[in-house]
Amino acid sequence: MSSGGTRTTGAAPRVRHAIGYVILCLIALAFMAPLIYMVATSLKPESETFTTPPTLWGSALRWQNYTDVFSYLPFARFILNGVLVAAVGTAINVTVAALSGYAFSRLRWRGRNVVFLLFLATLMIPQDVLVIPMYVMMQDLGWVDTVQALIIPWAFTALGAFLLRQFFLTVPQELDDAARVDGAGTVRTFLNVMVPLARPTLAVLAVFTFISYWNSFLWPLVIVNDVNARATIPLGLQAFFGQQGNEWSLVMAASVISMLPTVIILVLLQKHLVRGIVTSGLGGR
Repeated sequence: MSSGGTRTTGAAPRVRHAIGYVILCLIALAFMAPLIYMVATSLKPESETFTTPPTLWGSALRWQNYTDVFSYLPFARFILNGVLVAAVGTAINVTVAALSGYAFSRLRWRGRNVVFLLFLATLMIPQDVLVIPMYVMMQDLGWVDTVQALIIPWAFTALGAFLLRQFFLTVPQELDDAARVDGAGTVRTFLNVMVPLARPTLAVLAVFTFISYWNSFLWPLVIVNDVNARATIPLGLQAFFGQQGNEWSLVMAASVISMLPTVIILVLLQKHLVRGIVTSGLGGR
């Protein structure tokens, strides 16, 4: 009886774990289903995109769809525009966020907390509300239909400053004191002590910012006039829907290609992302 009860008790956790894994796999499959269908549709002949009954795979794998994307539209130009805008915008955002986060957390100056609260208040303003005033400002500067108009308006956000401030607040003050004893000033302490420690949080902010720029549609739609020359990926995808019909297989192929840069960044920064998500936003003392 005792040995039988022991075996039953030991088997119960394994059964629960197995059930948990099955449930997690089903949930993961549900989230992956649209991506799987997108990849499958990108390899179908155009005539088989919509069939009754619907099928996951076509009669043949048409890899030519991925090359037709670049001949149907200047898709390579869209990719280069997207990479340029996202990379430059991310670099500016991360740099400004690190500087402002350090100023709000380590430097002592009058009105610091009030300014920080006003800074955070901007997060409550929907981005869509800012489109019209931003467009008027870009028009006054003569930046309509330019690359800088795609980058500058959204390169300064309170979210990055908040993340970096919260992280810097978790760093012991003794590190600053030790740096000063060694003769380091404020700038050197920031560059040599704080920035290396903040790499995981900077990686999180960089990924979020890059994805935000990469997936932005409304602002490029408003500010870009010459789609073939200035459009980024989301705006370029819209060009596949025209008066001559909708090229669904090409849209799916282009969508798969547009995912690759963000997937590559996530894979390269995975280790830093896990550490950054764990440590970000835990400060506030």
